[in-house]
Amino acid sequence: MQIRFIDSIHKIDAKHWNQLCPPDYPFVRHEFLAVLEDSGCTSAATGWQAHHLLVFIDEQLLAAMPGYIKTHSYGEYVFDWAWADAYRRYGFDYYPKWINAIPFTPCVGPRLLCKTDLPTSRVIDAVVQALTAESSRNNFSSWHCLFPNTELSAQLYERNIQQRLGCQFHWFNRGYQHFDDFLAQMNSRKRKNILKERRHVSEQGFHFLHKTGAQITAVDWDTFYRLYRNTYLKRSGHQGYLSAQFFQTLGSSMSENLLMICAEKNDTPETETIAAALFLRDKNTLYGRYWGCMEEYQLLHFETCYYQGIDYAVANQIQRFDGGAQGEHKIARGFEPVLTYSNHWISSPNFRPAIEQFIAQEADSIRAYANEARALLPFK
Repeated sequence: MQIRFIDSIHKIDAKHWNQLCPPDYPFVRHEFLAVLEDSGCTSAATGWQAHHLLVFIDEQLLAAMPGYIKTHSYGEYVFDWAWADAYRRYGFDYYPKWINAIPFTPCVGPRLLCKTDLPTSRVIDAVVQALTAESSRNNFSSWHCLFPNTELSAQLYERNIQQRLGCQFHWFNRGYQHFDDFLAQMNSRKRKNILKERRHVSEQGFHFLHKTGAQITAVDWDTFYRLYRNTYLKRSGHQGYLSAQFFQTLGSSMSENLLMICAEKNDTPETETIAAALFLRDKNTLYGRYWGCMEEYQLLHFETCYYQGIDYAVANQIQRFDGGAQGEHKIARGFEPVLTYSNHWISSPNFRPAIEQFIAQEADSIRAYANEARALLPFK
């Protein structure tokens, strides 16, 4: 078994890489990683240098891990800034580090990609050994696996790669035929509140267009990027992690996985998109990813990003709606707490015990938080 690292997704044939990918998860596909790289969103300059792991036997690709050398912790959504600060205060470098993750995408899914007839248990030991050796060769402080599925996280934990818990909120389709079927599962007060919120958006004069595939035009992409950039500028003072080229290229290379929901106002002299949300989807899951607006309107974000997403999921018999990281406001809207995982190997024996203790204490808090959130769900 031979393990190599490549510094560009284009150094492996797309067909060979995609043969390892499950059919129903878009973010690990060669096309998605290539769009990030080709648009300049992942590069050494942005602190996301590609460093993908490949596993071969007799020159046949058997497994792979999308990976990056990181010089900061932005865009990961598993927060280790406190660890980096502790290193800094004691005069050590936390960066660079290596992460097995999908950039800017906190969506749980496969992180070790294997041929269909090859279980991850066959290669996991070799992968762990290779990552540890690669970290030593390159002076990485650590390596991390972010948002893996539960099977891989458990396998890593069995090999003393510390497991860290997180919590997100996902919506689940319980066989609903209409949005009203979903509301019928709620207690009266919460049901009335959602109806009131949706009515308020309608009374402000908004209607919504659901665009998929080729229905999303170049003009739509230009408009969406303008909305996305405007929202980031107002919120954080920068233009966002993703470029106009990213969205345009994504639209041409992965159109079958895309849904854009556009909010238009009835009283404008010409049709104008005031806000929009961009989702990716596969057969079973809708992933809420990006949002932008030109002006703030009361409850417009909830309607565009959540209620319209639920409408689409119900109409298309999608079983799960992953609305993105964090967000306690989702609880009252029927999104349920879900535990997520990450795994972490720390090189330094001086810092490792303290980080392991932090992870253990945090896990108790995360479990308690998830239980409290579940008790607040609006269902009968």
